[in-house]
Amino acid sequence: MSVNTLRGLLIDLDGTMYHGGIMIPGADALIAALRRLDIPFLFVTNNSSATPEAFADRLSAMGIQTNPSEVCTSAQGAAAYIAERQPGARVHVIGEHGLRTALQDAGLLLVDEEPDIVVQGIDKQLTYDKVARAVTFIRGGASYILTNPDLLVPAEHGLVPGAGSIGAMLRAASGVEPIVIGKPSAILMDFALQRLGLHASETWMIGDNPATDIAAAQAADCPSILVLTGLATGDNYKELLAAAGCEATVIIDNLHTLQQFIGDQLASGQQSR
Repeated sequence: MSVNTLRGLLIDLDGTMYHGGIMIPGADALIAALRRLDIPFLFVTNNSSATPEAFADRLSAMGIQTNPSEVCTSAQGAAAYIAERQPGARVHVIGEHGLRTALQDAGLLLVDEEPDIVVQGIDKQLTYDKVARAVTFIRGGASYILTNPDLLVPAEHGLVPGAGSIGAMLRAASGVEPIVIGKPSAILMDFALQRLGLHASETWMIGDNPATDIAAAQAADCPSILVLTGLATGDNYKELLAAAGCEATVIIDNLHTLQQFIGDQLASGQQSR
Protein backbone atom coordinates (compact mmCIF):
# COMPACT_ATOMS: atom_id res chain seq x y z
CA MET A 1 0.00 0.00 0.00
CA SER A 2 1.42 3.36 -1.01
CA VAL A 3 2.16 5.74 1.82
CA ASN A 4 1.28 8.58 -0.54
CA THR A 5 -2.45 7.85 -0.23
CA LEU A 6 -2.85 9.76 3.07
CA ARG A 7 -5.99 11.91 2.77
CA GLY A 8 -7.45 11.69 6.28
CA LEU A 9 -6.80 10.33 9.76
CA LEU A 10 -8.61 8.39 12.47
CA ILE A 11 -6.89 9.03 15.79
CA ASP A 12 -7.16 7.11 19.05
CA LEU A 13 -7.37 9.11 22.27
CA ASP A 14 -6.18 7.38 25.46
CA GLY A 15 -2.53 6.43 25.09
CA THR A 16 -2.22 8.36 21.84
CA MET A 17 -3.32 11.91 22.69
CA TYR A 18 -3.25 11.71 26.48
CA HIS A 19 -2.67 9.60 29.57
CA GLY A 20 -5.53 10.26 31.97
CA GLY A 21 -5.57 14.04 32.32
CA ILE A 22 -2.07 14.59 30.94
CA MET A 23 -1.45 15.41 27.30
CA ILE A 24 1.17 13.31 25.53
CA PRO A 25 3.98 15.60 24.31
CA GLY A 26 3.40 16.84 20.80
CA ALA A 27 -0.33 16.11 20.68
CA ASP A 28 -1.32 19.78 20.56
CA ALA A 29 1.23 20.56 17.84
CA LEU A 30 0.13 17.55 15.81
CA ILE A 31 -3.53 18.55 15.77
CA ALA A 32 -2.63 22.18 15.04
CA ALA A 33 -0.56 20.96 12.09
CA LEU A 34 -3.43 18.85 10.75
CA ARG A 35 -5.67 21.92 10.81
CA ARG A 36 -3.00 24.01 9.10
CA LEU A 37 -2.55 21.36 6.40
CA ASP A 38 -6.33 20.95 6.07
CA ILE A 39 -6.21 17.20 6.72
CA PRO A 40 -9.62 15.88 7.85
CA PHE A 41 -9.56 13.74 10.98
CA LEU A 42 -11.71 12.19 13.67
CA PHE A 43 -10.83 11.13 17.18
CA VAL A 44 -12.12 7.55 17.42
CA THR A 45 -12.54 6.14 20.92
CA ASN A 46 -13.92 2.92 22.36
CA ASN A 47 -14.97 4.86 25.45
CA SER A 48 -18.78 4.92 25.57
CA SER A 49 -19.15 6.68 28.93
CA ALA A 50 -18.95 10.33 27.85
CA THR A 51 -20.48 12.47 25.13
CA PRO A 52 -18.48 14.00 22.26
CA GLU A 53 -18.96 17.36 23.97
CA ALA A 54 -17.28 16.06 27.12
CA PHE A 55 -14.36 14.63 25.16
CA ALA A 56 -13.96 17.90 23.25
CA ASP A 57 -13.94 19.86 26.51
CA ARG A 58 -11.34 17.51 27.97
CA LEU A 59 -9.05 17.81 24.96
CA SER A 60 -9.47 21.56 24.74
CA ALA A 61 -8.60 21.91 28.43
CA MET A 62 -5.29 20.18 27.64
CA GLY A 63 -4.56 22.64 24.84
CA ILE A 64 -5.82 20.40 22.00
CA GLN A 65 -8.58 22.58 20.59
CA THR A 66 -11.37 20.23 19.54
CA ASN A 67 -14.97 20.43 18.34
CA PRO A 68 -17.51 17.77 19.38
CA SER A 69 -18.03 16.99 15.69
CA GLU A 70 -14.43 15.75 15.58
CA VAL A 71 -15.09 13.00 18.15
CA CYS A 72 -16.46 9.57 17.22
CA THR A 73 -17.35 7.26 20.12
CA SER A 74 -18.37 3.62 20.33
CA ALA A 75 -21.65 4.85 21.82
CA GLN A 76 -22.38 6.82 18.65
CA GLY A 77 -21.36 3.85 16.56
CA ALA A 78 -23.71 1.56 18.48
CA ALA A 79 -26.59 4.02 18.20
CA ALA A 80 -26.11 4.44 14.44
CA TYR A 81 -25.82 0.68 13.94
CA ILE A 82 -29.15 0.06 15.71
CA ALA A 83 -31.00 3.03 14.20
CA GLU A 84 -30.06 1.95 10.67
CA ARG A 85 -31.38 -1.58 11.21
CA GLN A 86 -34.23 -1.05 13.68
CA PRO A 87 -35.36 2.59 13.72
CA GLY A 88 -37.11 3.46 16.97
CA ALA A 89 -36.11 0.17 18.62
CA ARG A 90 -36.75 -0.44 22.31
CA VAL A 91 -33.34 -0.53 23.99
CA HIS A 92 -32.31 -1.54 27.48
CA VAL A 93 -29.01 0.01 28.54
CA ILE A 94 -26.21 -0.98 30.84
CA GLY A 95 -24.03 2.07 30.52
CA GLU A 96 -23.42 5.69 31.37
CA HIS A 97 -24.46 9.15 30.19
CA GLY A 98 -22.57 9.09 26.89
CA LEU A 99 -24.22 5.87 25.77
CA ARG A 100 -27.71 6.86 26.86
CA THR A 101 -27.42 10.23 25.15
CA ALA A 102 -26.19 8.71 21.88
CA LEU A 103 -29.04 6.20 21.79
CA GLN A 104 -31.68 8.83 22.51
CA ASP A 105 -30.19 11.21 19.92
CA ALA A 106 -30.56 8.41 17.35
CA GLY A 107 -34.29 8.22 18.03
CA LEU A 108 -34.18 4.98 20.05
CA LEU A 109 -36.47 4.35 23.02
CA LEU A 110 -34.78 3.52 26.33
CA VAL A 111 -36.84 1.01 28.28
CA ASP A 112 -36.71 -1.14 31.41
CA GLU A 113 -39.17 -3.76 30.14
CA GLU A 114 -39.53 -5.85 26.99
CA PRO A 115 -36.56 -4.47 25.02
CA ASP A 116 -35.71 -5.43 21.47
CA ILE A 117 -32.02 -4.94 22.21
CA VAL A 118 -29.69 -4.86 25.22
CA VAL A 119 -26.84 -2.40 24.69
CA GLN A 120 -23.98 -2.66 27.16
CA GLY A 121 -20.97 -0.47 27.73
CA ILE A 122 -18.95 0.53 30.76
CA ASP A 123 -21.05 1.11 33.89
CA LYS A 124 -19.26 2.20 37.04
CA GLN A 125 -22.51 1.85 38.99
CA LEU A 126 -22.96 -1.77 37.94
CA THR A 127 -24.97 -3.99 40.27
CA TYR A 128 -25.87 -7.66 40.33
CA ASP A 129 -29.49 -6.73 39.66
CA LYS A 130 -28.50 -4.83 36.49
CA VAL A 131 -26.59 -7.85 35.19
CA ALA A 132 -29.38 -10.26 36.11
CA ARG A 133 -31.99 -8.11 34.38
CA ALA A 134 -29.94 -7.80 31.19
CA VAL A 135 -29.27 -11.54 31.10
CA THR A 136 -32.98 -12.25 31.49
CA PHE A 137 -33.76 -10.00 28.52
CA ILE A 138 -31.05 -11.55 26.33
CA ARG A 139 -32.10 -15.09 27.21
CA GLY A 140 -35.66 -14.04 26.41
CA GLY A 141 -34.71 -13.10 22.86
CA ALA A 142 -33.38 -9.55 22.95
CA SER A 143 -30.34 -8.89 20.76
CA TYR A 144 -27.11 -8.09 22.58
CA ILE A 145 -24.79 -5.30 21.47
CA LEU A 146 -21.50 -4.53 23.20
CA THR A 147 -20.05 -1.05 22.69
CA ASN A 148 -16.46 -2.20 23.03
CA PRO A 149 -14.54 -5.29 24.15
CA ASP A 150 -11.88 -3.62 26.33
CA LEU A 151 -11.33 -5.84 29.37
CA LEU A 152 -9.29 -3.19 31.17
CA VAL A 153 -9.25 0.60 31.00
CA PRO A 154 -6.80 3.08 32.54
CA ALA A 155 -7.78 4.88 35.72
CA GLU A 156 -6.02 7.21 38.11
CA HIS A 157 -4.41 4.39 40.10
CA GLY A 158 -3.93 1.81 37.35
CA LEU A 159 -6.07 -0.46 35.20
CA VAL A 160 -9.68 -1.25 36.14
CA PRO A 161 -12.36 -3.50 34.55
CA GLY A 162 -13.80 -2.19 31.30
CA ALA A 163 -16.92 -2.87 29.25
CA GLY A 164 -15.46 -6.14 28.02
CA SER A 165 -15.22 -7.48 31.57
CA ILE A 166 -18.89 -6.71 32.16
CA GLY A 167 -19.60 -8.30 28.80
CA ALA A 168 -17.80 -11.45 29.91
CA MET A 169 -20.41 -11.90 32.64
CA LEU A 170 -23.32 -11.32 30.27
CA ARG A 171 -21.90 -13.71 27.68
CA ALA A 172 -21.23 -16.44 30.24
CA ALA A 173 -24.67 -16.16 31.82
CA SER A 174 -26.71 -15.74 28.64
CA GLY A 175 -24.77 -17.99 26.31
CA VAL A 176 -25.08 -15.30 23.63
CA GLU A 177 -22.17 -13.65 21.84
CA PRO A 178 -22.70 -9.90 21.37
CA ILE A 179 -22.33 -7.81 18.26
CA VAL A 180 -19.20 -5.77 19.04
CA ILE A 181 -19.15 -2.18 17.78
CA GLY A 182 -15.84 -0.73 18.96
CA LYS A 183 -12.27 -1.44 17.93
CA PRO A 184 -11.05 -3.99 16.82
CA SER A 185 -14.41 -4.42 15.08
CA ALA A 186 -14.66 -2.76 11.68
CA ILE A 187 -18.13 -1.44 12.56
CA LEU A 188 -16.88 1.65 14.39
CA MET A 189 -14.19 2.19 11.76
CA ASP A 190 -16.72 2.04 8.92
CA PHE A 191 -18.96 4.48 10.79
CA ALA A 192 -16.05 6.91 11.19
CA LEU A 193 -15.07 6.57 7.52
CA GLN A 194 -18.63 7.39 6.49
CA ARG A 195 -18.51 10.51 8.64
CA LEU A 196 -15.23 11.58 7.07
CA GLY A 197 -16.44 10.78 3.58
CA LEU A 198 -13.19 9.03 2.70
CA HIS A 199 -12.17 5.58 1.50
CA ALA A 200 -10.35 3.18 3.82
CA SER A 201 -7.26 3.05 1.61
CA GLU A 202 -6.64 6.80 2.01
CA THR A 203 -7.50 7.07 5.72
CA TRP A 204 -4.82 6.14 8.23
CA MET A 205 -5.52 4.90 11.76
CA ILE A 206 -3.18 6.20 14.47
CA GLY A 207 -3.09 4.42 17.82
CA ASP A 208 -0.98 2.91 20.59
CA ASN A 209 -2.77 -0.43 21.03
CA PRO A 210 -2.15 -3.22 18.49
CA ALA A 211 -5.10 -5.32 19.75
CA THR A 212 -7.63 -2.53 19.20
CA ASP A 213 -6.32 0.30 17.02
CA ILE A 214 -4.10 -1.61 14.62
CA ALA A 215 -6.35 -4.67 14.47
CA ALA A 216 -9.32 -2.38 13.71
CA ALA A 217 -7.38 -0.70 10.92
CA GLN A 218 -6.56 -4.10 9.46
CA ALA A 219 -10.20 -5.22 9.71
CA ALA A 220 -11.34 -2.07 7.90
CA ASP A 221 -8.53 -2.19 5.29
CA CYS A 222 -7.05 1.10 6.52
CA PRO A 223 -3.30 1.70 6.68
CA SER A 224 -2.10 2.18 10.24
CA ILE A 225 0.48 3.96 12.35
CA LEU A 226 1.44 2.40 15.67
CA VAL A 227 2.76 5.11 17.99
CA LEU A 228 4.91 4.01 20.92
CA THR A 229 3.30 6.52 23.28
CA GLY A 230 1.05 4.34 25.42
CA LEU A 231 0.44 0.62 25.67
CA ALA A 232 2.98 -0.17 22.95
CA THR A 233 6.60 0.73 23.68
CA GLY A 234 9.92 0.11 22.03
CA ASP A 235 10.37 -2.92 24.27
CA ASN A 236 7.03 -4.67 23.77
CA TYR A 237 5.48 -3.61 20.46
CA LYS A 238 6.65 -6.66 18.52
CA GLU A 239 5.13 -9.00 21.08
CA LEU A 240 1.89 -7.01 21.18
CA LEU A 241 1.56 -7.03 17.39
CA ALA A 242 2.22 -10.76 17.28
CA ALA A 243 -0.35 -11.43 20.01
CA ALA A 244 -2.91 -9.31 18.13
CA GLY A 245 -2.15 -11.11 14.86
CA CYS A 246 -1.72 -7.89 12.92
CA GLU A 247 0.91 -5.61 11.42
CA ALA A 248 1.19 -1.84 11.45
CA THR A 249 1.98 -0.07 8.19
CA VAL A 250 4.36 2.26 10.04
CA ILE A 251 5.77 2.32 13.59
CA ILE A 252 6.71 5.72 15.03
CA ASP A 253 8.30 6.54 18.38
CA ASN A 254 6.55 9.80 19.31
CA LEU A 255 4.09 12.43 18.13
CA HIS A 256 6.76 14.93 17.05
CA THR A 257 8.16 12.36 14.64
CA LEU A 258 4.62 11.50 13.57
CA GLN A 259 3.97 15.11 12.63
CA GLN A 260 7.10 15.14 10.48
CA PHE A 261 6.11 11.84 8.87
CA ILE A 262 2.68 13.18 7.89
CA GLY A 263 4.23 16.31 6.40
CA ASP A 264 6.71 14.21 4.42
CA GLN A 265 3.96 11.97 3.03
CA LEU A 266 1.89 14.94 1.93
CA ALA A 267 4.89 16.53 0.24
CA SER A 268 5.76 13.24 -1.45
CA GLY A 269 2.18 12.79 -2.62
CA GLN A 270 2.08 16.28 -4.13
CA GLN A 271 5.38 15.72 -5.94
CA SER A 272 4.13 12.44 -7.42
CA ARG A 273 1.06 14.01 -9.01
